[in-house]
Amino acid sequence: MNKDEALKLVKENGLNLKNLSDDFKKDREIVLAAVKNDGFAIADANSNFLDDKEIAIEAVKNNKHTLLLLSKRLTEDKDIIDLVEKKT
Repeated sequence: MNKDEALKLVKENGLNLKNLSDDFKKDREIVLAAVKNDGFAIADANSNFLDDKEIAIEAVKNNKHTLLLLSKRLTEDKDIIDLVEKKT
């Protein structure tokens, strides 16, 4: 599978990230597309993305409960907290 095929899969269903190789789970573009489709895809991404603010914002925009998966630093980030509060 190449990157374009992987991107297509996660854009159709972000949770498809779970079935991709670790290389794709480390690819920022693929992870970003996955969390835009389904915020919980962040759970299957490389753990470095749990501390990536842009990825975290997209995941929380999609589903506020993904806040529980983020790094401590990001769970205390004002921008992310504001997003969660707007969704409630």
